[in-house]
Amino acid sequence: MKKFKNTITATPGTTTENKTGGWRTYKPVVDHEVCIGCDMCNKVCPEGVCFATGQKNSKGRIFYDRDLDYCKGCGLCAKECPVNAIKMVSDYK
Repeated sequence: MKKFKNTITATPGTTTENKTGGWRTYKPVVDHEVCIGCDMCNKVCPEGVCFATGQKNSKGRIFYDRDLDYCKGCGLCAKECPVNAIKMVSDYK
């Protein structure tokens, strides 16, 4: 039996080097008024595209946003958000 070498075309976290937003089906939309700034989206994002904006909502909490140029649209941030501040919406153009 012939053994094949497993070649990986990309390593985790490489979308910060290569824009991927053009092929995603869904994108996350953040309701900044609902966001509590818990940092959970940042912790679960496989590509590290979630970030604190430094801006505060009307409740005085710093909210998070995403860099959609590099977001794959996997939905992990929306799934893990404890207050459902992130919704996945269709990204058809």
